Amino acid sequence: MGNNKVAVLSISAIVLVAVVATVAVTVSNRRSQSADPQLSTSVKNVQDFCRPTDYKETCENTLSSVAGPDADPKELLNLAFNITVKRIKDAIDHSTVLSEAAKDPSTSEALENCRELLDYAIDDLRRSVDRLGDFSVANLDKFLDDLKIWLSATITYQETCVDGFEGTTTDAGESMRKTLNSSSELTSNILAIVNNFDDTLSSLNLPINRKLLAEGYPSYVTPGKRRLLATSTADLKPNVVVAQDGSGDVKTIGEAISRVPNKGADVFIIHIKEGEYKEKVHINKSSTNVMFIGDGPTKTKITGSLNYIDGTRTFDTATVAVVGDGFVGKDLWIENSAGAAKHQAVALRVQSDMSVFYNCRIDGYQDTLYVHTHRQFYRDCTISGTIDFIFGDAASIFQNCLILARKPLDNQQNIVTAQGRKMRQQASAIILHNCTISADPAYYDFRTKLPTFLGRPWKMYSRTFILQSQIDDLIHPDGFALVR
Repeated sequence: MGNNKVAVLSISAIVLVAVVATVAVTVSNRRSQSADPQLSTSVKNVQDFCRPTDYKETCENTLSSVAGPDADPKELLNLAFNITVKRIKDAIDHSTVLSEAAKDPSTSEALENCRELLDYAIDDLRRSVDRLGDFSVANLDKFLDDLKIWLSATITYQETCVDGFEGTTTDAGESMRKTLNSSSELTSNILAIVNNFDDTLSSLNLPINRKLLAEGYPSYVTPGKRRLLATSTADLKPNVVVAQDGSGDVKTIGEAISRVPNKGADVFIIHIKEGEYKEKVHINKSSTNVMFIGDGPTKTKITGSLNYIDGTRTFDTATVAVVGDGFVGKDLWIENSAGAAKHQAVALRVQSDMSVFYNCRIDGYQDTLYVHTHRQFYRDCTISGTIDFIFGDAASIFQNCLILARKPLDNQQNIVTAQGRKMRQQASAIILHNCTISADPAYYDFRTKLPTFLGRPWKMYSRTFILQSQIDDLIHPDGFALVR
């Protein structure tokens, strides 16, 4: 039996995908009649490949038109990726949306967001293909986790694109939804095959070591980053120091970010000294492994006030937006000061994969923290807000955090979380572990009149887990709100 396991572990990723397809076919054949012998080999191969998916018709119709007569699972998987990328590219240039955009400024802004989001989706698809090519036995668990996270994010980016048309006065949003429908289903189908592959390996009882946390942090946080997080500011050697009084290398955070090398493998440390920085901060996807360290969550403050009511799309309201992978934030205060009356106003939006926030304060009202996509970890942080103030579709973990509900408007109720999982295959959730959910002092006396709910099902397959946490008496007896 040991030799058999070694043999299974020695095959390549593509062969493993083929094994999954074969297992799926075998199981299905036990439950149904034999396939029609008159069907071509190509059609049979496509049907077998598509069997684990949720959108079989989309899968079969798309692949049957392009698959060769002897297409194997490897070829079909590559075709599925390539077709999905092409469909997303077609959506970017969708002529109907472009023509509608010329008539309405808000639609034009939503379209610009779509282009950015769909570029992110294509990037995650492409790196998923790259991951298939560098598979090895030693990192089997990482291989699977990466594929699930990146494919899940691809679905989320497409959904966020469509959500951005909410409130516009044209039919562009519905048009874009129809355009992206097939690419979303195709992405879900690829993810279903990966999930089925993982289930098959689990059934073989292979010795795969999968850890959620290592030494208090997710296993993806490298030993080097853990050491940096444990090191005092005085003992760090930053690459750039930001100080408003001129005592550092630069005076603004934006200037410091401009010095970050593209796709850097080493941690680039930016020390932001005490002060209030009124900046819109954006760390783009090419700025990887950046670390922001402040002088404390009551001393180093990054603040802004962009909001939906004054004309900014929710996605663009973030005071700080972090896209580049591997970001670390420590000892910071990030705020959107727009207030409850301005509705959606994001303080922090995070897409950075394998990101960590430690001892940070994140303040706002509606939509304070946008945990948009990928893997995120928050430890010993304080997050405050009113409606949906922790929302998004990342695989996000909050540990030892203080979650503070603030006073909403008189006609509102508070909702702590709004998780955005659209499809059941996605590897995403909001997890609160060993946290305290409590009332801000200014809200305390209003907690009965203006109740707070733990969460709501923002999307069809939303999921939030609250584990070993203290929940104070501000929470409505129903716990979760049913309104989507």
